[in-house]
Amino acid sequence: MAPQDPSDDTSAHEGSVTTPEDRTINEVFTRLAAMLYSGADSESVHQALVDACPTLVEGCDRAAIMLRERDRYRTAAATDAVAAQIDRLELRVGEGPCLDAIRDEAYQHDPDLSDSVGPWPRFTAAIVAETPVRSAIGYRLMLDGDKVGALNLFSDSPNGLTRKAADVGAVLASFSSVAMMALRARTEATTLREGLQSNREIGKAVGLLMAAHRVGADEAFGILRRTSQELNVKLAQVAAQVVAGQEDQYAGRRSDG
Repeated sequence: MAPQDPSDDTSAHEGSVTTPEDRTINEVFTRLAAMLYSGADSESVHQALVDACPTLVEGCDRAAIMLRERDRYRTAAATDAVAAQIDRLELRVGEGPCLDAIRDEAYQHDPDLSDSVGPWPRFTAAIVAETPVRSAIGYRLMLDGDKVGALNLFSDSPNGLTRKAADVGAVLASFSSVAMMALRARTEATTLREGLQSNREIGKAVGLLMAAHRVGADEAFGILRRTSQELNVKLAQVAAQVVAGQEDQYAGRRSDG
């Protein structure tokens, strides 16, 4: 059977996804959300997302998240070695539902990889020859309007991933995109806080050097920068050492007095 065209009214697409009403799904989403907002690292969140797929999606035996970083692709998480292997096979042959999901607007669904009819002949041949997987769906993951990766679901049974499974998977893929946006926002906030702290330390150090050496701000900053380069240490670390050293001297003078 050829891969289902998401624009065909016989297959699901984003505009017609039916949100599943299922207590198990709601409970899993609640746990995933709690994990995300508790501050779990990105690796743990990605792993939790793929581990949820076999629980939530009927017929799904394994799953993986593939991310695109500039022109390179990597597997961010996989339920098992077979799922990770499929990502490598797809990159090796340069085609497949996961790559197309990242590149194109719609998700890619091949219900039966074993029938040798489809747009990815090299991928299909490799999967059938080297893995037990016989059905696959690739969903694009969006981040701030950019296609940054794919959530990939696999079944070991021909036609194991049905239209209903595709609908549930689409909901999970949407949740995954939201999770990735939250992870990016958290990373940016952390970077901003670290940057502000570094700037404060550099400002303090410049002021101390100006007073100690009776030089201007530019010359004091130049001293910091040259020291950073000579020691091969980040500028913020040198600044922190200058400030810490001055505080130690101040503490010593107070104790002597």
